[in-house]
Amino acid sequence: MKRIWRATLVAVAAIAMAACTNTTTPTGSTADGDIKIGTLLDVTSWDPAQADIGFDGPYLSALYDPLVALDKDSEPVPGLAKAWQYSADRLTLTMDLRTGVKFSDGQVFDAEAAVKNLQHLKAGVRSGATYANVGGIEKVDEDTVALHLKKKDDALLYYMGVGRSWMASPAAIEAGSLATQPVGSGPYTYDKGKSTPGSEYVFTKKSGHWDDKTYPFASVHVLPIADPTASFNAMLSGQLDIAYANAQDIPRAKDNGWNIASDVATWVGIQYTDRTGKQLKPLGDIRVRRALNHAFDGAAMLKSVGQDAGVATNQVFPARRPVYDAALNDRYAFDLDKAKQLMAEAGYPDGFKVTMPMSSIFQPWQPSVQQTLGKLGIKVTWKNMSPPDYQKNAATYPMFIAVLALDSNPAASVDGRITSEQWFNPNPSTEDFPKVDELVGKIEEATGEAQLPLIRQLNEEITDQAWQDVWYQANNTYFSVKGIKVTPITGMMFPTLRFVQRG
Repeated sequence: MKRIWRATLVAVAAIAMAACTNTTTPTGSTADGDIKIGTLLDVTSWDPAQADIGFDGPYLSALYDPLVALDKDSEPVPGLAKAWQYSADRLTLTMDLRTGVKFSDGQVFDAEAAVKNLQHLKAGVRSGATYANVGGIEKVDEDTVALHLKKKDDALLYYMGVGRSWMASPAAIEAGSLATQPVGSGPYTYDKGKSTPGSEYVFTKKSGHWDDKTYPFASVHVLPIADPTASFNAMLSGQLDIAYANAQDIPRAKDNGWNIASDVATWVGIQYTDRTGKQLKPLGDIRVRRALNHAFDGAAMLKSVGQDAGVATNQVFPARRPVYDAALNDRYAFDLDKAKQLMAEAGYPDGFKVTMPMSSIFQPWQPSVQQTLGKLGIKVTWKNMSPPDYQKNAATYPMFIAVLALDSNPAASVDGRITSEQWFNPNPSTEDFPKVDELVGKIEEATGEAQLPLIRQLNEEITDQAWQDVWYQANNTYFSVKGIKVTPITGMMFPTLRFVQRG
């Protein structure tokens, strides 16, 4: 299975940038019926095909309607596609479209508009990975489209719902102007006169939007604030109603009576790109990979570096979800003696040499990695590089420190974390592990609920194979004032506006 270069936001990079980014605390106050949201990053692009689904959710969900949305359990629910159905062979997805919807430039949303958008998304540098298995897109009639798949894709609707099916005006797509001039059919319009790009974006609610009840606020203000201290202070002064939060501020948030919402968002640990030992021979020995898993004290690292905000685990399937198995966390209990024993059994009692990339954003973990590997005799040479170069080049090394986004959908987790080519996993190598390969084949043959027991088996197998060295899963945390509720969605670094409600 290939889904190359699916955008994965390294959340810690954004958090690290906060320490060195100058930002201005917002001024003014939130009027009744309005809401001010402090998110971590500025919008990457107004073009849905170029935007990052990580922190762009609040911006894009104000202006665009999706074909498919997600509910609080990350299950696909209707958007502009009010219903859909797969063919018996799961190779054709037919979507029944909502009628009577217009874009803000007056163009009509219909099957032709949907086809234009889907073709645009399929061709997108960032969005295209979602549609990697889509071979053709067809207008069936005025309010029906069909997606013809080259192979069954159980993650497609989830990917569309997490932020890869925003519909834009066909005229704006044709003009190539979406990146700077958004034109959608969403619940709000962009108020350029009141907005200051890079500082504050103001969106005014439309009258008569088809999904009006889902969006209760008269206007939405989204403020990118990279500095957690400035964000917290803005909450204190009443200038923000919601903030992307630093976990260390949770006690103070409780003192202020704010709502606190958290859920796992990323896994933190060492990613192996060479499980077969072609680049670094020791990694091809399962005993070495298991030794590394035993050597790191994930719970201690979660507490010391991760502010104790998350779950100590060795799994890449998100905690508290159907595929996650808490019993597997005992498989690699912290045991340095066991790690040394395994290294000796593998023929490396004195360790080996390895070169690993390093960037400023990963320096909080560097001392622990240096010390822990050193105890096994593993001598690390660090190759320093800039944060952008890290993502470009880290996977050319046999192993590297990683903070990678999780997906709440099990099929998407299999695809995005195990079987498909990604920037962080250029050599999935599932075919080199017979049981893994067998289970992947069975999962691809099954559908829906029938996949879950097979994915649980796969989770156990890749844990047994020490597929990577996961230390913990880190939370994303959001503060909100009384009367405002945020529902975290694993897979969205900041939830879309449908998950920001009164309550």
